[in-house]
Formats: sequence, C-alpha cells, structure tokens
Amino acid sequence: MMGARIKQARIAAGMSLRDLADRTNNYISAQAIHKYELGKSVPSSEVLLQLGKALDVKVEFFFRSNKTEIELGEPAYRKGSAVSEKELQSIRAKVKDHLEKYLELESFFPDNRFERPSRPKSSKKLIRKQEDIELTARKLRKEWKLGIDPIEQPTEVLEDRGIKMIMLDADKDFDGLSCWANRNIPVIVVRKNQKSDRLRFSIMHELGHLLLRTSKAIDAEKAANRFAGAFLVPKEAVLAELGENRHKLSLYELKDLRQKYGMSVQAWIYRAHDLAIISNSLYRQLFAFLRSKGLRDQELGVELPVEEPRRFERLAIQAVEEDLISDSKGAELLGIPLTKFRQKLGDESVNNAVHS
Repeated sequence: MMGARIKQARIAAGMSLRDLADRTNNYISAQAIHKYELGKSVPSSEVLLQLGKALDVKVEFFFRSNKTEIELGEPAYRKGSAVSEKELQSIRAKVKDHLEKYLELESFFPDNRFERPSRPKSSKKLIRKQEDIELTARKLRKEWKLGIDPIEQPTEVLEDRGIKMIMLDADKDFDGLSCWANRNIPVIVVRKNQKSDRLRFSIMHELGHLLLRTSKAIDAEKAANRFAGAFLVPKEAVLAELGENRHKLSLYELKDLRQKYGMSVQAWIYRAHDLAIISNSLYRQLFAFLRSKGLRDQELGVELPVEEPRRFERLAIQAVEEDLISDSKGAELLGIPLTKFRQKLGDESVNNAVHS
C-alpha cells in the first residue's frame, strides 16, 4: 500500500522517477523509488522524510488507511482538449487524493450523518434530441426544488446534493472533468483561477456530463453546453426576460442579465439562439460585434463573485469543534499549516466565552 501511495504522490506532482530522484538531490535513486512503488523494497524513515519533502506531502500520507481507497470511473474530458496525458494523470491522482481525504473526514461522523448520493430520476431519460436536454434540466430543477430563479451559489447547490466538488490548480487548457468514483460518488473537477462566468458554466457543463445519457446521434459536448445553459437559466426564465421573438438585443440588456443570473453575455446569446428567440442572422451579428470590440475573451460589466467549494473545509472545522478529530488532523486534511488552521477556528477567547 505504501508503494502505491508513493506512486500516487509522484504522479500528482507530475514527476517521473528521474525527476523525483533529482528532487532528493539523488539521495534516493530512481531505481530505488521504482522498487518502493512496486512493493519490492520498504523505505526507511529517513527515506520517507526525503520523499515527503520532495513531493510536498506529509509523511502521514504514505500511511493513510486503505479504508478510504478510491477507484475513479472513466472521466468525461472536454473533447479537443490540448491537455497532455501527463497532466491528466496528475489531475486524476490529485482528485483521488482529495476524495480519499474527503471520505476519511466523513467517516469520523456518525454513519447516518450524511445522505448517500443517488442519480436523480430526471437523468434516466435517454437524450435523443435537443428538447430532451431542456426537459431534463427543467425536471432536475424541480426535483431539487430550485424553481426557475437564479442560482446564487451553484457549488453549494451541488454539494448539498452529494456531489463532490473539487477545484485544482491545473494547466490553462484544462477546464474540467466529471466521473463517478467507486461507482456511486458523483465528482466534478474544475480548474481554479477561471473567470466566474466561465467557472459557473464549466461546473454545469460537467454536471451535464455526469447526468446526461446521450444517443449516438447527439454530440455529448454540445449536449453538456446546452444543459449548462438550460440549468443556469431555464427556458421559462429566458422567455420572461427576453420575450419569444427579438429583432435586436442590446449589450446593456445582456450585461444586466449576466449580473442577475451569473451567466456570461456570450452564453446568453447562445441561449437566445438555442430557443429560437433570435435569428441566425442576429446571432452572427452579435458575435461579430463582440469580436470587433475585442470582447470574445473578456466579459462586460463588473467581475462576479468566484465560486468556491466550502463543504469540505466546514466539515473539517466542525469535526475539530465536536472533538471528533484533533487540530493537527484537521490541518492535515486541509493541507495547511496548523497555525493557519487554528486561525480558521477563530479567536480562542471567543470559543472559551461561548463554552464557559
């Protein structure tokens, strides 16, 4: 098991055996590391310290229980992505590590503390045409009791439904992936440091990949994009905002709707075109105008709040507050120094005052 941990950390760091040996200043040879990974040799305490330092992980990582071992299902990547296979392997290793810590953290709570995630009933229909995507998005919103109003915090909505949300530092060509871990844990991974509009759309795009069952006649990427728009702004909301038939659309109007729904101006144009509210001609004119003004790679209006998963951190702090784990364990799970974790817990005098 220790050998598998060493390999997992190495791949997550994007290192070859030779790279890792170099990072230890050849204190450990590439051949020796290979033997450790295969389980043919057992590293000493000093070797583990050197490996931990080189891989930027705590030594405890190598001894993590296999009770939380994760098997990732086949992920859905963006087709045409320029991300290298090495980078994808690194991302998968990082996702696996995070999920293992996530399940370990949840295991400290009572068995009945969390509901088991399940595939929504609305996702069981086979998608044969574009209208099926609209229907699936509408049914999912109804199943999750979201109505047709704007979704203020998409990550919170998904985490509340059992989806494990992970944000990683990754190559700029990587937008996201989705998969089912251990066959029953829904996972969405997106890249940090994206513009808020793009990030929200990426999250919903991956939700589409998770839930949609498309026929061979449907392009899965286009279907996921259509689902993202339909889930962020349902057809009824689009019609209420724009009407059924428009001959013109002002950037002022689209910028205002972007602010209200957290969906980009470009996504709004696509949405209006998908629902036949604007003609092909107006659709092309709008995008030509955006290109002429250099607005294809930036958004109109003020920057929107950036999405960030919060549940994992909340659970870690809650587990410490309820004496389920120690401060040091909480810091280890979050991957931060103990001093920084204690800062998150708040001022000690306040806690003492509350409990006195």
